[in-house]
Amino acid sequence: MSKRPSYAGVAANGAASKEGSEVNPPSIDKQKLLLSTDSGHFSLIRALHLADLITELNGLCGVLSLFSSMRYCLGDPTQHGNLWAALVFLPLGFFFDALDGTVARWRKKSSMMGQELDSLADLISFGVSPAALAFAIGMRSPADHLALAFFVLCGLTRLARFNVTTQNIPKDSTGKARFFEGTPIPTTLALDAVMAWWISRGWIHESLPGGVWFEGGALECHPVVVMFLVHGCLMTSRTIHIPKP
Repeated sequence: MSKRPSYAGVAANGAASKEGSEVNPPSIDKQKLLLSTDSGHFSLIRALHLADLITELNGLCGVLSLFSSMRYCLGDPTQHGNLWAALVFLPLGFFFDALDGTVARWRKKSSMMGQELDSLADLISFGVSPAALAFAIGMRSPADHLALAFFVLCGLTRLARFNVTTQNIPKDSTGKARFFEGTPIPTTLALDAVMAWWISRGWIHESLPGGVWFEGGALECHPVVVMFLVHGCLMTSRTIHIPKP
């Protein structure tokens, strides 16, 4: 029978090797140990920290926003209740996105799993869901689809790069990164605000600002989709450094 490692011993080793780090080493090692050795019922749920559960709420808001956009597409296009619901869930997701970091620092229980969860939840709430909302309000040509897919993939790439390079970004005296490399993906809330304004004015579907270019052709598109292309490029930029608050 194999011998299970002791939590105390792993935690002590982690503390020795990571002393002075912003992340709390014992909690990281304990979580890794739980995930790798505990195969009981609900073992994954029991391994999550409070901050991880809050991150899950961010992802939930993104999924509910996505479903609201889909419900709008299946219903009466003159009734905008589901569009407004899709919009409301996105800043609510940002609230949980900000709260999880605060809770992690307060409880001193950050984790590598929490970092991965945060990126995945952000991709749903600030990448996929805004693109789905843009589709719902009328950006539905094949060229629009490619532009919105590019935007989502830029968000995916930006988050993956962050996870890989976060240790290499210069830190301040507290161990916190000094700047964002490229615009953070939650800044897509600015696009959501623009779409909210359009919905309030009735500028959707055939009334989208700018109309349609190349209508009826293979390149038919809505020029407003360019703002998603530009924002995607800004997220993946390596030359833009935005100081962290």
